[in-house]
Formats: sequence, structure tokens, C-alpha cells
Amino acid sequence: MRLFWDALNRLVAAVALILVSPVVAAVALWIRIEDGKGVLFIQDRAGRGGVPFKMLKFRSMVHNAVGLSAKLGISDPFGLVEDDPRITRCGRFLRRTSLDELPQLVNVVRGQMALVGPRPDVLPQVAHYSAEDARRLEVKPGITGWAQINGRDAIDWPERFKLDRWYVDHWSPGLDLRILWRTATTLHRDEVPVRIDELNIRRANPDTRRAA
Repeated sequence: MRLFWDALNRLVAAVALILVSPVVAAVALWIRIEDGKGVLFIQDRAGRGGVPFKMLKFRSMVHNAVGLSAKLGISDPFGLVEDDPRITRCGRFLRRTSLDELPQLVNVVRGQMALVGPRPDVLPQVAHYSAEDARRLEVKPGITGWAQINGRDAIDWPERFKLDRWYVDHWSPGLDLRILWRTATTLHRDEVPVRIDELNIRRANPDTRRAA
């Protein structure tokens, strides 16, 4: 069943890419006009079993946003601050509507991701997963997931890990369809207050983690 479902995911993603190609082209042009070259944000993320892959997103922040975090006094280089100046004007719209995730359909076609699954984490944080945390790596990461429809940015990492473990233990095609439906009906989201996630900070900064 899992193999069939994975194959169906890739087929659906390929068809979706064709259908949304005009939107993809329009978004790419918007980013190029507003903030120059480099319409895609490409980052190493952990796939199933922790195997790294290049995750694609539309770029919603200025160039070298992670590097600028220190200048802004952000302890978590992968986190955000209120009214984050690194997010571009079009980037705010893309994030609110989740259009920045569209390029990940390519990752699904390549077999690196699924339509539904735990969101792929960055490698510096995965390197410090506990055995329980690593259970989220038992399945392919997804464009959307159980944690995304149950809080998304409003919940901290311990809660996300808990929700991802629940998804792994209860996976079924029916659950994936339920998550896809919930995602499709709530694509536009309001900005939530920025959370300072200490666990995220410790995992992104190993030296801090060891000193804690």
C-alpha cells in the first residue's frame, strides 16, 4: 500500500505542476522584479532516514537571510522576529498563502518528499535529534502534515515532534486525504505571534546546547 501511495503522490504532483505552471511563472516573475535574481530558495534538508536532499521553495526572504540573523540579534538563525525585515513584500504574501511551497511539488516528483508528512528539518538540528525525535524520519517529509494543520507556527518543536510521531504511528491513505483537505481549505493564514523556541535555538547552536 505504501509503495502504491508513493507512486500516486508522484503522479498527482506531476499533474499539479502542469496545472499550476502559470501561477509558478507569475510568482517567479514577481520575485525577480521585486528582489532580483534567485527566485528559488534551495536548502539541504533531512529526508526519510535522515538522507539529505535539496528542498525547493520560492524565496520569500532577502539574500543571506540566515547570515543576517546575527546582526538582528536573532539567537535562532532559522527563526523569525516580529515584522522580520528579512522577509520581502511578496514573501509575506507567499508565506500567508503557502504559495512559497509550490516548488516542493518537484521534490515530490523526484521521490524525495510526499504530499503529506512531517515537514523536513534542517540538518544542523537533525544531527541532535533524540531517538524519539528521529521517529519523524521514518517516513518521507511532506509539503503539509499533521502538525501543520494542528498549529503550524503557533506550536513549539516538542509539540511538533509529538504530532509527527502520532502521524507516523497512525498513517493511512485516509489520514493523508484528511490532511490534504484541511490544508486546501485553510491555505491563507494570518500571521501568528513569533515564538522563541529554546529547543530550536539549542539544536541550531550546538555549543549553546552543550553548555546548557
